Amino acid sequence: MMQGAVSAVSLLVLGSAWLVHTVPVLIEPFILTQENFHLAQFMGKWYEVAVVSTCPHYMQRKRGNPVIVALELQHVASDGNFAMTATSFRNGSCKLTSTDYGLTNTPGRFFHHIARFGADVDSFVVHCNYDEYAMVLLLSTEKPSGNKTTAFKLYSRAMSVRATVLDDFKTLVRQHGVSDDAIIMNQNKETRLFPGVCVPGERVTQPVTAQPQIFLPKRWKRNTVLPVVR
Repeated sequence: MMQGAVSAVSLLVLGSAWLVHTVPVLIEPFILTQENFHLAQFMGKWYEVAVVSTCPHYMQRKRGNPVIVALELQHVASDGNFAMTATSFRNGSCKLTSTDYGLTNTPGRFFHHIARFGADVDSFVVHCNYDEYAMVLLLSTEKPSGNKTTAFKLYSRAMSVRATVLDDFKTLVRQHGVSDDAIIMNQNKETRLFPGVCVPGERVTQPVTAQPQIFLPKRWKRNTVLPVVR
């Protein structure tokens, strides 16, 4: 009788161990968002002034066209989401895209889907003072491959940011194991006829490039010629 009991217990233990090794456990990412996040204050106009990603294809594409993206965030109180309209210069003309972000139970965390890549994206507003800057962490998972990508974006209410804000952004990037040397500082490109204004559909034969918002190191070698951004 005792041997039968021991055998039964052994089978239960083995069965439990088999379940532990074969059943995948989904772990939600634990990322702290901005304390006491206020969605209404986060809405409005922003500029994407800096970005970095662990996706090499995205970084290559972004380096080829590092332009500031104008963002307009709008939320209707009765809806469970908000819309982000992005406007930027690409291939000599002004492009506009709109994305719907779903709200979650966590204030400061949003969700959207990118059909082109079959990717689900979670966005976390980790730092934000609403009237000046916002730092956003994005975690994306492509399906069915399961490839994961981490990205960081720095939003500003103006087309530039203070040096201390940029330093905090670099610290955030490093804390998540990403090199801050890879951060791309976006540039402000504008038309001759409408400086600072991007009109969707407008063709620009020779866009004027404003001075890029890049914070240079303190020391430069003498007689060093800075590269011309085109």
